[in-house]
Amino acid sequence: MEHSYTIVVPDNTILTKLCGTNDSNLRLIEQHLGVPVFMRGNELSVEKDDPAIQEQFRFIIDRIIDEIEEGYADTEDAVASILNTDLNPDYTPTKDYFERERIHATMDEGAIIVPGAQKKLYPKTQNQADYVKLLRTHDMVFCTGPAGSGKTFLAVAEALRLVLSKEKKGIVLTRPVVEAGESLGFLPGDLEQKIGPYLRPLYDSMESVLSKDTVKKLIENDIIETAPLAYMRGRTLNDCVIILDEAQNTTCEQMKMFLTRMGNGSKVFVTGDVTQIDLPKRCRSGLVHALDVLSGIPEIGMMQMSATDVVRNPLVKKIVQAYENAKDN
Repeated sequence: MEHSYTIVVPDNTILTKLCGTNDSNLRLIEQHLGVPVFMRGNELSVEKDDPAIQEQFRFIIDRIIDEIEEGYADTEDAVASILNTDLNPDYTPTKDYFERERIHATMDEGAIIVPGAQKKLYPKTQNQADYVKLLRTHDMVFCTGPAGSGKTFLAVAEALRLVLSKEKKGIVLTRPVVEAGESLGFLPGDLEQKIGPYLRPLYDSMESVLSKDTVKKLIENDIIETAPLAYMRGRTLNDCVIILDEAQNTTCEQMKMFLTRMGNGSKVFVTGDVTQIDLPKRCRSGLVHALDVLSGIPEIGMMQMSATDVVRNPLVKKIVQAYENAKDN
């Protein structure tokens, strides 16, 4: 007689969304686990006396509940993403090998755990999971892809993890200031007020991980520094995480200058969307050039996101896909 493993979902609204239309989500979970999933009242259970299966089940249900609480509209899409994300390709469950603590560590390997954050941050697609691995195993990582694919958010989250866990001393955030077609000198305010709007997306990413007060304190204590790309010349940045966002709008000269600011013990994360270049037509993007020139260096990680990695409003994914299809025709 198999022993059942049961999870209680006290919120009926969450339980309904978790199960999906006509229990479609439960069927997906069953296919993934290879065992039936039973629902009795507000309890979900699997009748399998296998620690690996039971911990996979717990992990999947917890992840789905997290997505629902974050307001993810399409739970079936979220479930499919969770089940298709291989957080550890070497994971091969066996009945006797795994102890409970080891299984937890294996299943949570892809999570970004930021000290002080309310919850763990999980990659939502396979590419995002691979990207997180690159961020952890390489000192320099390039990530390109469409808006909403997580390239900047995951880089910021990993940077916060490294700093708040005392592995690195600080974060330097920078962007080329060309998007609005205006010179900083013509914008009102001091330098911080001028550069602020350009770096707002990076602040938004940080504030979705930590409270605004915590982010503000990190900035006030110079643990997080923001600077226009032009102000990076002549600096050497040691023992920190340096993030260059919107890198598609750098020139080749700016990109070389930025990459050579990397000092001892530092990590460099470069993100951008090569389909949204705002440089003059005859000016080659420094990001495109760097991806070509540096592709043969194994110590540099490179990741290409696609429309399938977009995790914003589902309509954004369709918009990105439509533009990609139009480009191919």
